[in-house]
Amino acid sequence: MAVNWPGLLSIGVFYMIVLGTGIWASRKSKREEKKCTGNRSEVAMVGGRNLNIWVSIFTMTATWVGGGYILGNAEVVYDPTKGLVWATGPIAFSMNMVIGALFFIKPIRSKNYVTLMDPFQEKYGNTIAALLFIPALIGDILWIACILGALGGTVSVVMDISSPLAVSISAAVAIVYTLMGGLYSVAYTDVIQLSLMLLGLWLCVPFILTSPTSANFTLAAVAKVHQEPWLGTLELEQTGRWIDDILLLAFGGICYQAFYQRVLSTATDSQAKITCYAGAILCPILGIPSLIIGAAAASTNWNETSFGSPSPYEQGKSGMILPIALQHLCPFFVSLVGMGALAASVMSSVDSALLSAASQLGRNIFKNIIYKRATEKMIIIVVKVSILLCGLMGAGLAMLSSSIHLFWIVSADVLYSMMTPQVTCIFYSSHRVNKYGACSGLVVAIILRVLVGEPMIGLPDVLPLPWDKIQEDGSRYRLFPFRTAIMLITTGTILLISHLAAYVCERRRKQSRAGEDKDLHYMAPLQTDAEEKEKLNKEHSSSQGSNEYSDK
Repeated sequence: MAVNWPGLLSIGVFYMIVLGTGIWASRKSKREEKKCTGNRSEVAMVGGRNLNIWVSIFTMTATWVGGGYILGNAEVVYDPTKGLVWATGPIAFSMNMVIGALFFIKPIRSKNYVTLMDPFQEKYGNTIAALLFIPALIGDILWIACILGALGGTVSVVMDISSPLAVSISAAVAIVYTLMGGLYSVAYTDVIQLSLMLLGLWLCVPFILTSPTSANFTLAAVAKVHQEPWLGTLELEQTGRWIDDILLLAFGGICYQAFYQRVLSTATDSQAKITCYAGAILCPILGIPSLIIGAAAASTNWNETSFGSPSPYEQGKSGMILPIALQHLCPFFVSLVGMGALAASVMSSVDSALLSAASQLGRNIFKNIIYKRATEKMIIIVVKVSILLCGLMGAGLAMLSSSIHLFWIVSADVLYSMMTPQVTCIFYSSHRVNKYGACSGLVVAIILRVLVGEPMIGLPDVLPLPWDKIQEDGSRYRLFPFRTAIMLITTGTILLISHLAAYVCERRRKQSRAGEDKDLHYMAPLQTDAEEKEKLNKEHSSSQGSNEYSDK
């Protein structure tokens, strides 16, 4: 297989632009460290809490509109078993931003927290917070895998090299500039990446729609031409699952440290809310090109293209349909611009996820638990080592699967089922919950999620649910909104067990007090030293009087 040298050059140019921006931003980060009167680590984690509002809007939007979002949307629309109606990302991400602005900005900013784990450590202590950090870390690692898989797949398609090698190259670039400048490098590279993606993808859309190998775009939306209509279908019995998918992404997103890193990096609450509301508008708009390209790919006779037969879906390459469409449905030089921009832009989330996981490992695990006397320099070193380790773990997972949508959904699933109840309770029912409820909720969520199973990762479905459909391979197709049900059950468990634990503790305290009072009832009354001295003096005087009387 020959290496695509023009494609390699295109990718190289865009990667150098991103890397150069990261290096420049790292220098700005060092200047800010000198100005900052607070901790140096806070400059790396939350940008010294003075990030420019425009940069904040760009980095918030770019964090969400990354590889999983862009390639995942195109994959769902192209997949003949799903279609546009199942592309819930744009709606859900817009909802996520609005929900975050309305309900979660004020509580996280009110006490100048640095990470999402801070309020958990404050309320439950280090041990329980460390347990709750595990699903949050898993969610971040899966998100990293999702984006690196998107990067690796894109580069692999463009350069005709193996996917593992492409993942390694992409991971190395993202890790290097994230290591160099922390949030400043991440934020300013996000500005470049988002701009490249917007220009590059929109440049390719007209050429893809007018490709001679594509069928009537509008006809293929509702009629079977080369495959099932790309609009897709939503049966009444599937409504619960569809709503579950939307809520999964809408509420699962409020549990990512990457979200809070951005709202904490602004100077005021108002700027943080503006950032979210702007992101709520931009996320759906920036998702339009990938939706159009996915629909065009579903309308294409791939046998007449340079890709040939069988189609990408039949070869199991639905996850890479966007770069495949750019390469085979666009003129050569246009496709180079589009794929180079795509490869650079989908990196806009991996750096955020790397910094997110590393910030919590450095601050909440190393500083607050492992070594409480750690200096700022030591914390920053741990953060950088964590960025490297998380990047390596994410890259390893990305080499195991070609489905971007899989990692995207499973990552949000872990956080929605296990962390959404915890985050909601810690902010809005802090006085009603305790560590017993938090631990019980986590255990219940894990047990239920494992029993329900997940075919995408080979987890068997043990627990039967209402409206299940048994498929040909014997697995269950879930129509019941089980993720939302688990989230609600977990929330109820946290509140109920916390209430019972508080009741039991209070009852024992009252019994203990009653026991102490009962014991005191049978004891001789205690006397002060003055009373004891006065009593002895009286006894002494009385005895002297008796002796004088007897002498007489």
